[in-house]
Amino acid sequence: MERGKMAEAESLETAAEHERILREIESTDTACIGPTLRSVYDGEEHGRFMEKLETRIRNHDREIEKMCNFHYQGFVDSITELLKVRGEAQKLKNQVTDTNRKLQHEGKELVIAMEELKQCRLQQRNISATVDKLMLCLPVLEMYSKLRDQMKTKRHYPALKTLEHLEHTYLPQVSHYRFCKVMVDNIPKLREEIKDVSMSDLKDFLESIRKHSDKIGETAMKQAQQQRNLDNIILQQPRIGSKRKPKKDAYTIFDTEIGSTSPKSEQDSGILDVEDEEDDEEVPGAQDLVDFSPVYRCLHIYSVLGARETFENYYRKQRRKQARLVLQPPSNMHETLDGYRKYFNQIVGFFVVEDHILHTTQGLVNRAYIDELWEMALSKTIAALRTHSSYCSDPNLVLDLKNLIVLFADTLQVYGFPVNQLFDMLLEIRDQYSETLLKKWSGIFRNILDSDNYSPIPVTSEEIYKKVVGQFPFQDTELEKQPFPKKFPFSEFVPKVYNQIKEFIYACLKFSEDLHLSSTEVDDMIRKSTNLLLTRTLSSSLQNVIKRKNIGLTELVQIIINTTHLEKSCKYLEEFITNITNVLPETVHTTKLYGTTTFKDARHAAEEEIYTNLNQKIDQFLQLADYDWMTGDLGNKASDYLVDLIAFLRSTFAVFTHLPGKVAQTACMSACKHLATSLMQLLLEAEVRQLTLGALQQFNLDVRECEQFARSGPVPGFQEDTLQLAFIDLRQVYSL
Repeated sequence: MERGKMAEAESLETAAEHERILREIESTDTACIGPTLRSVYDGEEHGRFMEKLETRIRNHDREIEKMCNFHYQGFVDSITELLKVRGEAQKLKNQVTDTNRKLQHEGKELVIAMEELKQCRLQQRNISATVDKLMLCLPVLEMYSKLRDQMKTKRHYPALKTLEHLEHTYLPQVSHYRFCKVMVDNIPKLREEIKDVSMSDLKDFLESIRKHSDKIGETAMKQAQQQRNLDNIILQQPRIGSKRKPKKDAYTIFDTEIGSTSPKSEQDSGILDVEDEEDDEEVPGAQDLVDFSPVYRCLHIYSVLGARETFENYYRKQRRKQARLVLQPPSNMHETLDGYRKYFNQIVGFFVVEDHILHTTQGLVNRAYIDELWEMALSKTIAALRTHSSYCSDPNLVLDLKNLIVLFADTLQVYGFPVNQLFDMLLEIRDQYSETLLKKWSGIFRNILDSDNYSPIPVTSEEIYKKVVGQFPFQDTELEKQPFPKKFPFSEFVPKVYNQIKEFIYACLKFSEDLHLSSTEVDDMIRKSTNLLLTRTLSSSLQNVIKRKNIGLTELVQIIINTTHLEKSCKYLEEFITNITNVLPETVHTTKLYGTTTFKDARHAAEEEIYTNLNQKIDQFLQLADYDWMTGDLGNKASDYLVDLIAFLRSTFAVFTHLPGKVAQTACMSACKHLATSLMQLLLEAEVRQLTLGALQQFNLDVRECEQFARSGPVPGFQEDTLQLAFIDLRQVYSL
């Protein structure tokens, strides 16, 4: 029984499983029914399931049949309607076919027109695309054409800018075209061409600057001279309420904006032609002569191309070479002032250009480079000046050279260059100038002394008297009271020599101007040079005149008188120097004039020469003495030669009127002693072995003549019998 219950339970489970499978088959998509069927085949109740499935199929068929029977009439009605619609559809089809045939026939031309329109639209699109492409290409071609024009007209910096725009802005937009690729390939070549051409322009500029440095320097020095003259006028004549012309800035001498580094113009010109202007017109500025745009353009071009350092090195190297050429003086520079002027102009022109480049470019040259060049220039210039100035023998040329050097130094000082060494060198040239002055004045003194008549200056009118007194400081109340005509005690060479000494002092003063020396230094320089003039030059000239073979006693006497008056004038020379230098003689370290010593020495030499000359004249007369020591005739008068000698001495001592008393007395005493000694030698010479009374009588007459001359007082100032003492030994020998 239990087995029956178990079988029944299993049968129920199987039926439930089959029911589930059937429901799953009914509700599951056909594509997914495989797993369900597999579960049926995997089970053992396959037959029973098939039975169950057949039963379910029959149930569904019965339901379908019931439903069809229910809707059959509607189906029939639908079929009937459908048949009617088919007829109408056929009619509509025929109408549509006919309409389509008519439309095809009528629209054939329209289709052709549409095809043509289609082609036109296609062409229009192609043209529009072509225009768009051309619009992209035209700026490239225009820029390239502009580039070529700029290259042709040598506008290299704009050409480089155009090339940059072309390369970075325009070509990338049309880079796929073949002609653009050609342009891209040509860009490096164009850059090199611009670089080479700009460098060629720079070389032309450097060459032109080298050739025209003297013109630039001349202009700068003229401007400095004008400014210095203006400053001197303002210092000498201060004007109230007047407007002073502003001094030109040293850095605005060129007509270029300092703060700008853009090219000044599009023209590659180095030196502009400027006609020479009259002295009374305004001197053209150096900016009128120089166009620096080639330098600026080349600098910018090389900077853009990344080769600025190469450009700077090249520029500096070339300018150093030019500096060495400029600093090489011509061999004949010392012959004329123009040689020095051209030399200085070239140096100034060189450094004016470099100074302008320094202040108008950023780093092309720097202060260290300029200072290095200036140090080299200064050393070479000073060496050249020392060498060439040593050849100068004309003091006027040396003075002009000094003024030129001062102007040269002042000009460069305006541009900030140190020039102290130039002024130190001028102090060396000052000594040379003094030597050339001494040589010149040696000739002047020689001419004055040679052309002098060594006679007192005759004065026939008050006008002539005042003229002489105006030339030479002479005061004599007795002479002033004398009526005209009258004579000055000195000859013409006294005022001439005095004035020439003053001219020499003026010449020394001229050299000291603008040397930035103190009054004491100027005074010391003038006094030392004047002392050299007096103690060496004038003294030598006087000594030469005194030692001349054909010099006469009259001339020697006049020289003594002249030197006496010149000695007295030394204090006026001291005052003259004091007045022009404003340095009092009492100032410490003030050099004193040695004129007194000079004239004393000359006077002493003249006195000695007078003594010697007198003795020589006496000897000449004594050579005429012809004593016959064996004669028996008794003479009654002195010998002729002695009479002539005494007459000569009287006339000579009469000229000694204006000599200092001591000089005349010394000369007279010297002459008498020499005469007595000479007569003594005649009497006692070895050849005289025998004497007659007649010979002694004649000799006694000659001695008496000499004693009579001594007693007559040929020169005033001797005490009684003082001059006769010169013959006392001779008298004693005779008496013996």
